Amino acid sequence: MFIQPWDAGLDEAEWQTWIADGHDFGLLSVNGPPGQAPVAVPTHFTGGAGHLLIHLARPNPVWEAIEHDPNVLFTVFGDYAFIPGPWRAKAGTPPTDGVPTSYYTAVQFTCRAHIVDDPAAKAELLRRQMAHFQPDGDHAPVEAGRPPYGRMLPGIRGLRLDVTDVRAKFKYDDHKPVGQRADVAGRLAERGRGLDAQAARQQLRRLDRTGPWKP
Repeated sequence: MFIQPWDAGLDEAEWQTWIADGHDFGLLSVNGPPGQAPVAVPTHFTGGAGHLLIHLARPNPVWEAIEHDPNVLFTVFGDYAFIPGPWRAKAGTPPTDGVPTSYYTAVQFTCRAHIVDDPAAKAELLRRQMAHFQPDGDHAPVEAGRPPYGRMLPGIRGLRLDVTDVRAKFKYDDHKPVGQRADVAGRLAERGRGLDAQAARQQLRRLDRTGPWKP
């Protein structure tokens, strides 16, 4: 992932806060065996101290790829919007000379994958995921050998991704003049399509923190 200096995360807390704010769905990318394309799997995940937890169906083709190469990427992205060229035109130039772009946030984890097949370990992984996704506890006990989940455990495999590197990108035109960035955020809020409101919020948050861009 290419990151311009003005798009980089301001600190670790920035991307950690963004992930914790409901961004728990991403794309697992794994190198395939020689001569095959990489395998990409969209999935929910939960995070821990230095690792991510996932579970997938046993027939998923990703397992062969992981056994071939356990070095994987997991990418989470969101708060994206298309920015038309006229919104980005330099002052004093025709609006049609403006160059369009995309705004988005992306956090990319480089990881070493470990497959979890032990029934008790899989049940513990699922309990941790359920604690995140169903914190009210409105589900049956997740235990190996106990219905209903116990009999389903053979149909899945767990995956622990030990994080070795994190790269975060917040692409919201931080290098543009303050007035122009505020204007674009206003236009996003007015357009109100898709994730426009979220993109505008990220742009204004970054604007408040950085002010004018200083190399």
